Amino acid sequence: MVLDLTASSVDLTRMICDIESVSGGEARLADEIEAAVSGLDHLEVIRHGNTVVARTELGRPQRVVIAGHIDTVPINGNVPTRDVEIDGTAFLWGRGTVDMKAGVAVQLKLAAELTDPAVDITWMWYDNEEVDEAQNGLFLLASARPELFAADFAILGEPSDGRVEGGCNGTMRAIIRTHGVRAHSARSWVGENAIHGAAPILARLAEYRAREIEVEGLGYREGLNAVSIRGGVAGNVIPDLCEVEVNYRFAPSKSVDDAEAHIRAAFAGFEIEITDAAAGARPGLDAPIAQRFVAAVGGEAHAKYGWTDVARFSAMGVPAVNYGPGDPHLAHHDEERVPLSQINDVERGLRAWLTAS
Repeated sequence: MVLDLTASSVDLTRMICDIESVSGGEARLADEIEAAVSGLDHLEVIRHGNTVVARTELGRPQRVVIAGHIDTVPINGNVPTRDVEIDGTAFLWGRGTVDMKAGVAVQLKLAAELTDPAVDITWMWYDNEEVDEAQNGLFLLASARPELFAADFAILGEPSDGRVEGGCNGTMRAIIRTHGVRAHSARSWVGENAIHGAAPILARLAEYRAREIEVEGLGYREGLNAVSIRGGVAGNVIPDLCEVEVNYRFAPSKSVDDAEAHIRAAFAGFEIEITDAAAGARPGLDAPIAQRFVAAVGGEAHAKYGWTDVARFSAMGVPAVNYGPGDPHLAHHDEERVPLSQINDVERGLRAWLTAS
């Protein structure tokens, strides 16, 4: 199959969703994208691994990066796609329709058709977003070709229900440990139960109340939650170790150091190991180019609660927002589906802004 960029964004979404591209297996879709955009005279095309970059070089005073990841989480009987209707609304159902191949389809359609945009555009379609950062195509591209990220503004086509979502929360994972003494469970008083010792950790988490913090006019909701518990040796042994893994989602006004200090204060008295951390991204909506974008596509911005690659652009000094079709609540869901009208609406919004003089 060769991607037909003259097709509608809806039909392009069907095409690319039906090309399986679970993280680590994006080569075929990357090949298709590269082949489709390489024939366009107005674009310079660069391939880095399974990330494809296409750029205009028109000498415009401003440049925008528009990016989308081409991988999905594993398939669970939801490929190929199919059309469904729910309560009178037409949807395209299947893996990747929300996260985020509908956004990629819109980008490919516009990349092909916008030969004379009002700004220079760098389109990026990258692999391995759904897995560890070390494999993330955008991370690898930024390490190898940082000059490609030079821009005045960036847009990630992550699902945002067709509205602008500014910045994103940061995320941190930590292991909270308790220690005990092994013993035979028939003589438990000889030992010390590490799992029982974790009860205060769970109590603190149960009592924790998420805060909403306003950052540049947007409200970011924080959260601190246990995501796994590990402990136990055998059915007749008192455990000597228990580990509670917690995930802290923090407002972009906090640094990674601030987030770590918060976790250490919340679990004071326990052994704590920080295992993963990623800073959030401030909304970046004070830039005039961002304000024009928000006005052109909807007039109101909202906060992004989850972490996205907008944080990568923000760390490089490029204000960035999320804007794409699809309800983020359905991302990774087995009933993943996107309204057809939302695909078309996002295409119209981006087209209008990118062509406005």
